[in-house]
Amino acid sequence: MTLFTTPASFGRIISVKGSLARVGLLAANQMAPAKARATVGCFVSIRCASSTIIAMITEVSCENMQEPDTYIASASVDLLGEIVGGPDRPKFQRGVTIYPTIGDAVELISNAELRTVYAPTGSDQINVGTLQQDKSVIAYVDVEEMLSKHFAVLGSTGVGKSSGVSLLLNEILRVRPNLRIFLLDVHNEYGRCFGDRALVLNPRNLKLPFWLFNFEEIVDVLFAGRPGVPEELEILGEVIPIAKGVYTQYQNSDRIGLKRIDPKTIGYTADTPVPYRLVDLISLIDERMGKLENRSSRIIYHKLISRIETVRNDPRYAFMFDNANVGGDTMAEVISYLFRLPANGKPMTIMQLAGFPAEVVDSVVSVLCRMAFDFGLWSDGVSPLLFVCEEAHRYASADRNIGFGPTRKAVSRIAKEGRKYGVYLGLVTQRPAELDATIISQCNTLFAMRLANERDQTLLRSAVSDAAANLLSFVPSLGTREVLAFGEGVALPTRLRFKEVPPHQLPRSEATISTVPSVAVGHDMHFVAAVLERWRGATSHRDVPNDPGFTDRPMPRTLETPMLQPSLGLDPDRFSLLKKPLR
Repeated sequence: MTLFTTPASFGRIISVKGSLARVGLLAANQMAPAKARATVGCFVSIRCASSTIIAMITEVSCENMQEPDTYIASASVDLLGEIVGGPDRPKFQRGVTIYPTIGDAVELISNAELRTVYAPTGSDQINVGTLQQDKSVIAYVDVEEMLSKHFAVLGSTGVGKSSGVSLLLNEILRVRPNLRIFLLDVHNEYGRCFGDRALVLNPRNLKLPFWLFNFEEIVDVLFAGRPGVPEELEILGEVIPIAKGVYTQYQNSDRIGLKRIDPKTIGYTADTPVPYRLVDLISLIDERMGKLENRSSRIIYHKLISRIETVRNDPRYAFMFDNANVGGDTMAEVISYLFRLPANGKPMTIMQLAGFPAEVVDSVVSVLCRMAFDFGLWSDGVSPLLFVCEEAHRYASADRNIGFGPTRKAVSRIAKEGRKYGVYLGLVTQRPAELDATIISQCNTLFAMRLANERDQTLLRSAVSDAAANLLSFVPSLGTREVLAFGEGVALPTRLRFKEVPPHQLPRSEATISTVPSVAVGHDMHFVAAVLERWRGATSHRDVPNDPGFTDRPMPRTLETPMLQPSLGLDPDRFSLLKKPLR
């Protein structure tokens, strides 16, 4: 019994082995002309007794043909799934329960069968494009499966990867308007892709207090990404918990006569996310330095104080240190603002990283990943968050000697455990071979665009578990906006074409910069001076009117920004620095 009546077969099964089968292709005069064009990448249907098996052609050859009179060539096909339920209520399911037998008819899949395979199974489906084999069939992606088991978008530069990410996220927001999305925008491309549904953060409007950084992260900031000096690290590890205790004790001692508690007994560690003040930290180091007689030991303390002062006074680090203690413990406000709780009509956060000092980007990403996971963990995942990491190979490199260890650890933790706590991961990279294999293996839905590098293709082949892994041989020849979709989010491993993205949702990088200088643009001294003004403005406290982010900056006191009010009893000049001269 066949489920669909179609024209004559173009081949017959000649061998079956596991999830693979060989098809003998009949001579051209025995089939319709359209059937003779069946080639690599085409879906076929195999008529069995009680079902129709859906398979894909992965190889065609006329070598070593045993029966030249009957067949002109043979084709290898991967068995992907089957249509069951009869012609009245056909239903597609993955996997094969009844295998084909020798002589079963093989036909090019019909439009009706394709629609059965790709029919949306619920309201949680998004339309991302059309099938490459039949442009009349819409390719749907299951949002729940894609998010809950993580996803990755892989592709070389210029293949439409960024516009594909914009398409996916806009469609996700359409069907999940309350899902919170946090996007790490490495090249500041996505600022205008999501309209008024996204809050755009950059160094000029971000407030990320330094005391939210754990010990490894603050060390990375103070030492500008280089390994820390062991002696200085030992001192920091001792005084940071005490500084936290001092601050907590001072905040709790507003009433006169309240018994003071020894800060050392409060029980904080260097990683506890509670406020402390740099002035307290420096005073504690200075106090220890004053008790030393040995000149060389005092130099270590003096260098550490100088290092802290230098970073604190650097205008590029203003987002960490300026007013970091105003309002006391503002962790709730910061997390509410960063991760959109409540969303206030903007469920998405775009973190533009291009303006941050290169030495501190890894630490900032580490803090954000870690806080996203920890909030999901301690809230039992009641408010799901999708964390999208652009240029993911920068932060979770396969080479352990490259990048910042805590950042890799934070991303890896989301990949391995995040789904249990409502923290989902989306990875975007052009170099999957440089990405930690453990992390990419956790992504159960892959969108692979054109990849020319052999190492990238090899890693992709090892990450794909579907029966149609042979599809990956098409990766080097994919066109722009073409993508191979694998995994849980799609019904079948599919070659599809992303649909057109509206102009207002295109990432800014889509506007190609010409290599030929325009005669109409006057490159005079005024032009150079304007560029230098923007350049210098990035490393100063002044607002530069022609800075591209100037118009996007929020007003100083809006309802959106955290209300950072000075708390009673907080005296910023409580300690004075007593520098001990070096003798």
